[in-house]
Order: sequence, then C-alpha cells, then structure tokens
Amino acid sequence: MTWPNTARFGLIAGAMLLVLGACQHDGSGLFLTGPVTPEPGQPVRAEKHMVAVGHPLAAEVAREILRRGGNALDAAIAAEMVLSLVEPQSSGIGGGAFLVHFTAKTGDIDTYDGREIAPKSANPYMFLDGSGKPLKWRDATVGGLSVGVPGLLRMLEMAHKEHGRLAWRDVFQPAIKLATEGFAISKRLARQIKSAKRLSEGPVAGFYFFENDGTPKKAGTILVNRDLADTLRRVAQEGAKAFYTGDIAKAIAQAVTRAPIRPALMTVADIESYAAKKRPPVCLPYRVWLICGMGPPSSGGLTTLQILGILRTFDLGKIDIETDAGAVRALHLLSEASRLAFADRNVYIGDPDFVPVPSSGLLHPEYLSLRAAEIDQKKALGKRQPGMPGPGAMNRPRTPESADGEKGLSTTHLSIIDSEGNAVSMTATIERTFGSRLMVRGFLLNNELSDFNFRPNAGGGPHANRAEPGKRSRSSMSPTLVFDGNGRVAMAIGSPGGSRIIGYVAKALIAALDWKMNIQKAIDFPNVTNRNGPLEIEKGSRFEKLIPELRLIGHTVRPLKRRSGLNGVMVTKDGLEGGSDTRREGVALGD
Repeated sequence: MTWPNTARFGLIAGAMLLVLGACQHDGSGLFLTGPVTPEPGQPVRAEKHMVAVGHPLAAEVAREILRRGGNALDAAIAAEMVLSLVEPQSSGIGGGAFLVHFTAKTGDIDTYDGREIAPKSANPYMFLDGSGKPLKWRDATVGGLSVGVPGLLRMLEMAHKEHGRLAWRDVFQPAIKLATEGFAISKRLARQIKSAKRLSEGPVAGFYFFENDGTPKKAGTILVNRDLADTLRRVAQEGAKAFYTGDIAKAIAQAVTRAPIRPALMTVADIESYAAKKRPPVCLPYRVWLICGMGPPSSGGLTTLQILGILRTFDLGKIDIETDAGAVRALHLLSEASRLAFADRNVYIGDPDFVPVPSSGLLHPEYLSLRAAEIDQKKALGKRQPGMPGPGAMNRPRTPESADGEKGLSTTHLSIIDSEGNAVSMTATIERTFGSRLMVRGFLLNNELSDFNFRPNAGGGPHANRAEPGKRSRSSMSPTLVFDGNGRVAMAIGSPGGSRIIGYVAKALIAALDWKMNIQKAIDFPNVTNRNGPLEIEKGSRFEKLIPELRLIGHTVRPLKRRSGLNGVMVTKDGLEGGSDTRREGVALGD
C-alpha cells in the first residue's frame, strides 16, 4: 500500500472505511486554578477542551487561550512560548519542533517541520577529532559546533497563518508578562541546574541560572527574564522575521562563531535563509484506528508505525498484561518488533531533501507482514538486520550502530484538543538539557547538530544521517494523532526522551488501544524500549521481577533509568480525558 502525499484526512478515512481545584499561587503573578489532582491512575476529565502540557504554568496559559476563543493551534503557540521561559532546559525559540495538526471541519491533517538545519560551514567530518575518531557526545554538544539554525518560530508562524484564530501578537502576551514579572523556579528546573555540567561557565547562562557566589539558584527563586520578554515582544509585533533578521540574528551568529568552547561558523545569511516546511503525514491503520505522525526528517512517525504495523499480526488485546506470563509475552513481542523497526530506522531514515527515504515501502502491509514473520514468539533473536523495503534498498550502507544521538534529557511535548475537535500534537526541543549552554537574548541555543551520525561513512558508505550544509539531522520526536473509523480525532500523544521517544509513544498507544487503559494509566504504564540492542525495562517498575524469565528466552536486559514525559488527550463517549506523565512535572487541564 502506498499512502498518498495528501494531508486530507477525508480521503484517507474514506479509504479506510471501517477496517478499521485547589488554587495555588506560584509567585509569578498567575494563579493556577486547575481541578483538584485526580486519584493516581485517573485522568483529568472535561467536556469542552483539554490541554496536556509539560509545565503547570504553560498548561494554564494554554487553557486560558482556549477560554478566550482561541483554538488548539493558538493554545499550542502560547504554551510553547511560556515553556521557552519556564522550562528552558527542554525547548524554546532557540530550538526546533515538529507539529501535527488536525482540522475537524475539513478533515485535513497537516504536519509542520521546524527542525533546525546545519549552517553552510557544516561538513560530514565535523564531529571527528584530529585522529579521525568520533568526538565524545558530551564534548561535542557544548559550545558552537553543535548549534543548528533554530526553526521553531518560522514553523509556528507558518502553522498560525494557516490555522490560527487569535492574532499572532495576542498569543505571545502571557509569556511576555511572565518573563517581565518573573516566575518561580520549579523543583525539576532547580535539580537540572544543579546537575548541568559547564552551564555556569557560560557568561550569560551562568549569570541567569546561578547566584553571585556561583551556587545554583534553588527551587522557588523568582527568575525575571527581561531579555526574553523583549525578544518575544518584537516577534509578537513584527513576526518571525524579527528573529531571523537584524540584530537578533546577528547575536545568534556571533554567539556560535565566538563561542568559548568549540566555536563554529554560522552566518546571518544561514539564519535568514531558514525555511520551515510542510511535510506529508505518515499514517497506518491499526486495528480499528488510523494513526498518523510526523514523517522524515523525524524517524519517530515511521518507526512508531512500523512497530505497530508489525504487531498487528498478534492479537495483543487478548494478552492479560496483569499476569506474569502475559506480561512476558507482551514485552517479548514489543521488544522484537522494536528491534526490527530500529534496524530499518538506523539505515533508511534521514533528511528527505538529501536522501531518498522509502516511507511507503517501510509501511507497506506486505513488508510489515514479512518483518512480523521474522519474530520467534518463544525466543529472542538478538540484534536484527534491516529489511528490504523497496528497490535499491540493498544499495544503502548498513550501519553497525543500534541508535545514535538524541541522548539528552531535554525536549517537551504538548497535546491539545479544542471544543471543535481540532487537535495539535507537538514535540519541541533544544536537544541536550540546556542545549549548547549558549544563551542569547534571553533564550538558549540548541545543540541539535549532534543528532547527526558522528561516523559519516558508517556501514561502508555515506550514512543517511551524516552532516551536510543545510541538512536537518534525524530526529525521533513522535507527535502522534489517532483517529476513529469516522474520521474523528480520538487521541493526541507524544513524549520527550531522545531516541527512546519512539518506545514511550508505542507503549502508550498499545496500552490505550489494545489494553483499554485510560490515558493516564497508559502514560504511567512502565516504559519498555528496545533500540535494536538490549531490552530496557523501567527501573523500579513491576516488570523488573520478570527479568530472569526474559533472560531465559534470550533477552539481554538492562534497567531503564531515563524518564519519559508523555502528555496525552483522549476522546471518550463522555467527553475528554487528559493525562500527564507522573515522571515529570506536566499537568492536564480542561473545562
């Protein structure tokens, strides 16, 4: 099956037929008036609209925008601007994002690419040292070398021109107000400031995040960011061009070129020439639903859909996940499907403007059935090789690596469904926690170029994800929307987490769709990932006791200490349910 390069959901759905409370003040001048926290495992419920965002202040702003008559896209922009301020370690205007949008009235699915791009000075060998060996990831990510031209604002402006309802300037006002008046540092931000190496060395970031005596600022400290307020005020008034031209663009270029650590050449022309892009969505029928996500240069959509497409062969709904035997069987199948999908991901997916990506072949039903047949239901078969998803596949160099890049604890995700049924699923990032550590005009610059493969000729030839001028590095961000057989949005979901995002999103989808969990339980379900290497099981989860049995059937198992940050909204017969990952500090709010 070949998916048409169209964003019109009506065409896809037609083809599917039916194959398918307490008030608290945070010191910022804003009051959080959300509902009382529900019981553990229970979602937030609402009738009109729902937001699930990675920080309480950003969630409150998103809900307020909806209350004022804004739509899902307006609320997403307002929330992300606030996240730039209150969750600067994770995302912001100095980084990029992928956004999946559904318009209920027309049935259109639009996917927007705001991924950062490499400047003209980039080259395939930029992450090799003087002896030709790859730099250590933690060394490569600090300073100017890893900074890509930010894409978030140009992407959001493109989406707003097509779908926004409120004026562009209006959705920036809450963030401008908060930046001017200040906000209280959360416990999570304080913890990450304290643990972030070399953050204090930055002449701007060090002053902003640390006290005069060099100690990290603590939770509850009020942070004021007038530089960011000024930057956002100018973008609100003049549009994204205020960021990509003039003195802001010059400041970005100078910060990269004059970085005290690993300076690199970035010019104003690199920044001015950045263009956001609309990409065709990638979609796959799964049971009675249609699941759609972001296509390349993100590997998230294709790889998540491959995992699900392979697992369609197995009736996961009949597995009793609450029993040990059922859990072992489910984890085995999920792990083996993930191995196969990641084997393909690591070879075939890159920036489609630079390398041909066999998207249709990777999601073809016959190909997915062939891959499913490679699973032994009683035995783990170890590291897998990529398949042949189309003509010329054997000509692509095979890489010896299981997964590269995307190792940071950064990134954020928000999911929103408004009262009209419009939906946004957006994942935004600056890559590593606090990005490159370079701070300009109130915002941190990303280190996104470190998502390129450091070994440009891995596998015996040009790697699909090698660095090149003007190229977007491969991502695993997986903003996802789920639709029912009538073409109505049923779920919005996504997560931070580097290359493990794919596993986090896949398990949440399976938990909700196959095991009928509510959105909060699906999000809180133990994380299980496999990136064509060890089977990773969330440390401290109930599945840890199954490790001996999993090892007996051939799995190499290791504890998973990294945290997800899933945020999701689900449509039910009674209205909307929202869930936010208890592993982080996000919340779901609705009316």
